[in-house]
Amino acid sequence: MKDVYRFLAFDLGAESGRAVLGTLQDGKIGLEEIHRFRTEGLIMLGRRQWDLARIYEEMITALSTCAREHTRDIDAIAIDTWGVDFGLLDSEGHVLANPVHYRDKRTEGMFEAAFAKVPKEEIYHSTGIQFLPFNTSFQLLSLVESQSPQLAAATDLLLMGDLLAYLLCGTKACEYTNASTTQLLDPHTRTWNDDLIARLGIPRKILSDPVAPGTNLGNLLPEVAELTGMSPNTPVIAPGTHDTASAVVAVPVEGDTQNWSYLSSGTWSLLGAELDEPCITDASMAQDFTNEGGVGGKIRFLKNIFGLWLVQECRRTWERQEGSTLNYSAITQDAAESEAFRSIINLDDPRLFAPDDMPRLIQDICKETGQPIPETHGQIIRCALESLAIKYRQTLHALDDTLGRKTEVLHIIGGGTQNKLLNQMTADACGIPVVTGPIEATVLGNIGVQAMAVGALDSLAAVRKVIGDSFTLNHYTPKNTEKWATFK
Repeated sequence: MKDVYRFLAFDLGAESGRAVLGTLQDGKIGLEEIHRFRTEGLIMLGRRQWDLARIYEEMITALSTCAREHTRDIDAIAIDTWGVDFGLLDSEGHVLANPVHYRDKRTEGMFEAAFAKVPKEEIYHSTGIQFLPFNTSFQLLSLVESQSPQLAAATDLLLMGDLLAYLLCGTKACEYTNASTTQLLDPHTRTWNDDLIARLGIPRKILSDPVAPGTNLGNLLPEVAELTGMSPNTPVIAPGTHDTASAVVAVPVEGDTQNWSYLSSGTWSLLGAELDEPCITDASMAQDFTNEGGVGGKIRFLKNIFGLWLVQECRRTWERQEGSTLNYSAITQDAAESEAFRSIINLDDPRLFAPDDMPRLIQDICKETGQPIPETHGQIIRCALESLAIKYRQTLHALDDTLGRKTEVLHIIGGGTQNKLLNQMTADACGIPVVTGPIEATVLGNIGVQAMAVGALDSLAAVRKVIGDSFTLNHYTPKNTEKWATFK
């Protein structure tokens, strides 16, 4: 075993991506961001899509920066991204078109089309996946229903993390954790559900068998190594390519001494528990819980919740309307100084998914429900954050009821941990201790799987211990829980 290991983690989200160089030495991980870039999609000819060429160009820039300013010799590279979206390849291995953005409207009406072919209950019980309009199954069904020439020409489907890895190393693969988000995988056998795929009319030939996190996909393509200056012997590893799968790897727990749950907090909030086997029942379906794949053979039993997307969209709208840059810290401070529990909105409202004007929509929902209409930036953000904390409370209670247990501590990981106001609200609303950190959970989980793949660490438990030893965690004790307890 070497004294020092170096790993490059690409972590791509819906707003931005970054390349982070991780160093594992003396039982601790150090991180250095070497390149950050925008990933935000674009609308072209009426279709919301990802600019694949630009993202690839930014990744090449990151590799070049690593070779030029840091080192050309690293132990591995891995890429994690959001789930469900994909690219299609033709018989020569070329990408047929930009991957379509999950917020595109092509899946409108696909619930009804799918349930006409396979009953909703059967789909859930055979996949264990929460019904979301952008699931890969519904995206593919939209191509089937429209008789898409791209689908007819496709020989391979690669989910986003696998697609970007393919561009670097030339290997076509389908990593398990992201495959599980498609709503086409059997959660027990962890292979494709051929019967469901056939009944939906999706061509089975485009789906390759899933590979486990930690799989070595091969070295950088010679042209990529030459273009960037990186060593041609650099392996590309499949981590938990779904960003939440990587984030959950970094939850700093030790052993199984208590019932813990996690909240991956960012654009989306993903609240759940780590299980050894899927939990698929009428109750889990009624509560809209999903069973997604995790690292180390685990199941991520969780629920997707609109997260800090509400705040991000408010800020984006205000900046566009007012022509000035707004600081997240400043608008959060305005929220902290605003009246508590003035207005609360239901985060299950589907209109929150992709509104043209988020602040106006929040105001409209409050008006429709007979509540005071938030007017200031602070009042609107306070409404969003309190609504989030209440949703966390409700979801955590549903989680525990479904699993027949009681969560003793909630671990919040990811970029949302920087919102201290929301962290305290969450502790108060849930009535249990909250531990926050690490902020860079997704990157750390990505690096942790790379470390296991090359033999630098030997288990998921070892990864979590190193991460826990490397970063400071913050603790929030419940306060003023009485008002929160009135929200059932």
